[in-house]
Amino acid sequence: MKLALGPLLYYWPRQQVFDFYEEIARTPVDIVYLGETVCARRHELRVQDWAEIAQKLAATGKQAILGTQTLIESESDLKTLRRVIDEKDFLTEANDMGAVRLLSSAKRPFVAGPFLNVFNSATLGLMAQLGAARWVMPVEMSADALRELQAARPAGLETEVFAYGRLPLAFSARCFTARHFNLQKDDCQFKCIEFPDGLLIKTREGEEFLTLNGIQTQSSKVYNLVGEVGELRGLGVDILRISPQSQHTPALLEVFRARIDGTLDVQAARTKMAGLALAEPCNGFWYGKPGLDQIAA
Repeated sequence: MKLALGPLLYYWPRQQVFDFYEEIARTPVDIVYLGETVCARRHELRVQDWAEIAQKLAATGKQAILGTQTLIESESDLKTLRRVIDEKDFLTEANDMGAVRLLSSAKRPFVAGPFLNVFNSATLGLMAQLGAARWVMPVEMSADALRELQAARPAGLETEVFAYGRLPLAFSARCFTARHFNLQKDDCQFKCIEFPDGLLIKTREGEEFLTLNGIQTQSSKVYNLVGEVGELRGLGVDILRISPQSQHTPALLEVFRARIDGTLDVQAARTKMAGLALAEPCNGFWYGKPGLDQIAA
């Protein structure tokens, strides 16, 4: 089983991003997803900058993959999408069907990202026919649903599961971070950069509810399948995905690597992770329950 670092979902200053991936190059991660997948207004790094980082990571023996934007809204977004796909030295993660069409037309293999809504065997088969070499399970999918898809999985298609991080739940044409500050989306003042792990919001009763990340809405709790690594292996999952956070990402990768390698038991892993997480854990979706629930393995 391999370990992957998902794309950076937040907006960080340029130098912080470069420093982060220099550190990641020294971690026991096999695959690193790169690129701006959330908001087109985030311009600290351009496509060529992500390609430069990808080249450096590839030189250390890691598989670097460039991801596409999830919500395409303008001709400018389409141009950026084409620039990502034109970086032919790297596999592309397609996060919308427009990217799938372009990659399939070019006979390019791709990763079917978690936002393509692959929830049944027919869709999974279609992705494989179009050229997918790997698919990423939607974060809402349960273990039982995954078991059914794994039984019907086309030969040669890898399965990747989001195993740690704040859950990316939804995208909108409206920027909720800007709205929080009574700003228009086109004049957002790039407020996202002030919140390196998103803007936590609470209910009127003071309960942590969701996290605002520009046009993306995330969970407040941190999805954590460190206790389910054995079950994931039994289901034939090839890759576990860890989502970057501003602090402790290398340490989290070390814990998951130890769990995959069998050198750390579940309780020891949870103890190590207690001071590393952004918030309380959850794993409800995996068990077919509300996502914010924490179910004992």
